[in-house]
Amino acid sequence: MNTMTIRNVSPEVAAALNEEKRRRGLSLNRTVLALIEESLGTNGNTRSNGLHRLAGTWNEEEFRQFEDAVAPFAEVDTELWR
Repeated sequence: MNTMTIRNVSPEVAAALNEEKRRRGLSLNRTVLALIEESLGTNGNTRSNGLHRLAGTWNEEEFRQFEDAVAPFAEVDTELWR
């Protein structure tokens, strides 16, 4: 196991960590370790922002169709912008 020191922690981050510590019911050290593991995906859980539940997923064909459908939006009408 490695020991690390984190310096120059802002008061806002310190307060948020203390609140998270209280919420989780853990020590500050265990809370910080859990947050680091969660954010890096090293706790065995797959990292996710949760948007897949809202947006679903596309296969390659669906992605290609979407790209084709929005391609005209990238074109600039030079006559319109004179």
